[in-house]
Amino acid sequence: MNERFWHLKNCALFEQLKPEEIARLEQRCRARRFAKRSPVYLPSDKSEAVLLLARGRVKLASYTAEGKQAILTFIEPGEMFGELAVLGDSPREEYAEAVEPSLVILVPREEIHGLMAEHPELAMGVTRLIGLRRRRIERRLRYLLFRSSRERLLHLLVELLDDYGQPSSSGMLLNVKLAHQDLANIIGTTRETVTILLGELQTQGLLKLGRRRLWVVEPDRLRELAIASTRREPIEPGQRHSPVAAESS
Repeated sequence: MNERFWHLKNCALFEQLKPEEIARLEQRCRARRFAKRSPVYLPSDKSEAVLLLARGRVKLASYTAEGKQAILTFIEPGEMFGELAVLGDSPREEYAEAVEPSLVILVPREEIHGLMAEHPELAMGVTRLIGLRRRRIERRLRYLLFRSSRERLLHLLVELLDDYGQPSSSGMLLNVKLAHQDLANIIGTTRETVTILLGELQTQGLLKLGRRRLWVVEPDRLRELAIASTRREPIEPGQRHSPVAAESS
């Protein structure tokens, strides 16, 4: 079986398609390999295709006005990305970069449009994917604006726990390799701040730190802290930061 055919067939969005439809789609797709740290696409690139990650890991990110990288999300094998291409040929807004050697399948926009017209459930799936990803990014941006660095880190750790947590003898292993700088880029702070906050959480017995590895020793306590932080009134623009919030930022 052709490798592209196998990956298309096992993508959740395409699982309702008939074998002949998958075969036709496979003939029109292209597969590309990307080395670690190489760009999959850049801002202002034409959005002519939706992409399916077959192997590896890809990050979606953008740069702030100050030139700092802000990681929006990570894409795992079997996930679609660049899905806004279905809405038109507007240039890409974010950029995608291979975090490790990756295989990406490019599905032409016209093929997605044709399948969406024939399969309402596929159209609904694409719409849901766009909505969920936008909602997740918007929620993270709200925390970047209105929450302290500690609160943002707590919520990110819970998010990683839900997505990558695996039971181990030391607690729940977050099975994704992220350097302190990566975590800082996601929550909009500095590497030094992340290092200090992780050390505090380890001292409190919530985490165990390893080389680019994190174990959540007490998942329930971590969730409780994250939930408790949402009950605090967020710091609105123009408000003065409390001493505690200022120290955590």
